[in-house]
Amino acid sequence: MPDRLSGQRPGDYGRLRRIVKTDEFSSVFRLRPVFRTEHFALYQRPNTLGHARLGIVVAKRLAQRAVTRNMIKRIAREAFRLAALPEVDCIIRLTSPVVSRGQNASSLAVKRALATELKRLLKQAWPPEQAPAQ
Repeated sequence: MPDRLSGQRPGDYGRLRRIVKTDEFSSVFRLRPVFRTEHFALYQRPNTLGHARLGIVVAKRLAQRAVTRNMIKRIAREAFRLAALPEVDCIIRLTSPVVSRGQNASSLAVKRALATELKRLLKQAWPPEQAPAQ
């Protein structure tokens, strides 16, 4: 399998770095949220895989348009990819709507605000002095 598809490089977000199975999501969701921000909750559980994994939950009732849901997931994946995280399974869940009905979720201001909020959430959970060097 080519390196770019394996998810083995630290900066990758390949399939190995994703939480995909229902029972894996359930095992992390059983725990209370570790940190919250205005729009997101972060759940975490240690793993023994040698790398961090991410699951993202964006409910349709909180982001009605598929474009909005996909944008939130892209921004969350990028924040996770750039963060140096220890060996944990973490789930980022959207807890409140990011825009009201008439607003444009694809605006640059909304994207920047979400990216900043997600970076802050990951830094709260794993401050740079505690995160492992990669």
